[in-house]
Amino acid sequence: MVVTRVEELSRSRSKVYIEEEFAFVLYKGELRLYHVRQGEELSQADYDAILREVLPRRAKRRAMNLLQGREYTTKQLHDKLREGYYPEAVIDQALDYVAGYRYIDDLRYAVSYITGQESVRSRRRIEQDLIRKGMPRKILEQAWQEWEEQGGAQDEQSMIKKLLEKKKYDPGHTDRKEVQRLYSFLARKGFSGEQIRKALMWENTWEE
Repeated sequence: MVVTRVEELSRSRSKVYIEEEFAFVLYKGELRLYHVRQGEELSQADYDAILREVLPRRAKRRAMNLLQGREYTTKQLHDKLREGYYPEAVIDQALDYVAGYRYIDDLRYAVSYITGQESVRSRRRIEQDLIRKGMPRKILEQAWQEWEEQGGAQDEQSMIKKLLEKKKYDPGHTDRKEVQRLYSFLARKGFSGEQIRKALMWENTWEE
């Protein structure tokens, strides 16, 4: 296999292309060690060593370093490693490695997130947040169940009322336009139309 291009990515790293296709990123010392030179043949032995030893070891270390700073979902950690130009097979190895030690655990992450946000965000908003973080819906459903089994519960009516209080909502002096604005505001917070109407009807004395 021929190294068709070695493109500098930074002062210390370069992107390597084999047969015109991007293969991986190596440090300058690794380029020398494994005889990676533009326009020259790369031996199968060196290629295998890079994919089976060098990159997996580095990806595992990178994943561990990332997890020291904060917790990630599997998808978030995958994307961070992908930003480092690791091949998919290498990323999978790194994810399996950290998951094996439970350094990543999507169910644990979801339950923890729900617990931390239960009093300030609606269920729908929490689910939207977690889905954006790459949480599978199946895991999300399991997380809600586990959270409830641990005694978790939400009172969305109380949450809505607190938001209305912050908006200085006065049911005795609120016109149609203001009610519609408040409805839209609460909907953006992820509350259902039923919950919003219930709260506004409970407090609002405005009539059409």
